[in-house]
Amino acid sequence: MRTRGTARLRGWGGAAAMAVACALTGSLVLVLPEAGGAARDDDGASRAGQGSAAAAPARAEECEKPEASLSPDDKDGPTIDAIRARKVKKLIIGVDQNSYRWGYRDPNKKTATLEGFDIDLAHKIAEEILGDRDAVLFRAIPTNQRVKAIQSGQVDMVVRTMTITCEREKEVAFSTAYFKTGQQVLAPKSSKITGFDDSLDGKRVCSAKGSTALTKLEELKKKGLDADIGTTVPNQLDCLVRLQLGEVDAVVTDSALAASQAAQDPTVELKGDAPLNTEYYGVAMKKPEKGADDLVRRVNQVLEDYRKDKDNGWRKSYDDWLEPALGTSAGPPAPTYTD
Repeated sequence: MRTRGTARLRGWGGAAAMAVACALTGSLVLVLPEAGGAARDDDGASRAGQGSAAAAPARAEECEKPEASLSPDDKDGPTIDAIRARKVKKLIIGVDQNSYRWGYRDPNKKTATLEGFDIDLAHKIAEEILGDRDAVLFRAIPTNQRVKAIQSGQVDMVVRTMTITCEREKEVAFSTAYFKTGQQVLAPKSSKITGFDDSLDGKRVCSAKGSTALTKLEELKKKGLDADIGTTVPNQLDCLVRLQLGEVDAVVTDSALAASQAAQDPTVELKGDAPLNTEYYGVAMKKPEKGADDLVRRVNQVLEDYRKDKDNGWRKSYDDWLEPALGTSAGPPAPTYTD
């Protein structure tokens, strides 16, 4: 295997700051017990897993619009009632803690409070459902543990740059789309890699376990992509660190996440004129039992209001967190409903 000299660690102010980032990557990650076991939250509260609920019938194996969801409703139901009946009346939301500008802890700040675009949305959902934007317990979850965390009842929902796909919809329920993205290649500016083409042949490519990026790479591999895609990591930031250390030649991830990583390290850039495909992020929840779809519908109502709120909604959060890396946005994707 080809090797490079050890690269100087960049982003967030150099080697010392990136060392902190690496430490954060490994800290506070949720270790999921078996369904029915207990897990511990950031504030020390514990809650027994709820086990697997009887799932609603899955959609047909081929779905044309996976981003379509149940129509919005602001009424409470059995799922929300159960959340409000808890001793600690808080939503438990799975998030990332090391995706720059999405869900992360800034090592340059003393408080190390979770912040970012996804975190803003999580607070908004808590505010609308429980009347308090701080009525939320965050659980940091690796990419490949998101579905398991939902199905086992470790979290009420996941707000973590989670792409809506037909395969995932067989396992969890999604809200309507709140962000549009697609797969793109991230590599050093000096690299001759130009995107999803034969410039990747012979190169070492990193992706996150359980990600749509890895799925896409596996599909391309079957079609003749001659790249080493064997490097997989629990979280996307780990790929950037591998790239900085010279252990891989490129990273494949959502263009939105890739742009944020390029903002961390000005020596890397997105390759290719546009993403390879179109994907959408959604809020993921447990598939509701019959008559208990109130949480999905309520989250969709929150998203309806969030899109329309010009002062403290989607637009403000985008401008605060993502505009510096992604540029001016036309706005959130329009919702699509199944009923």
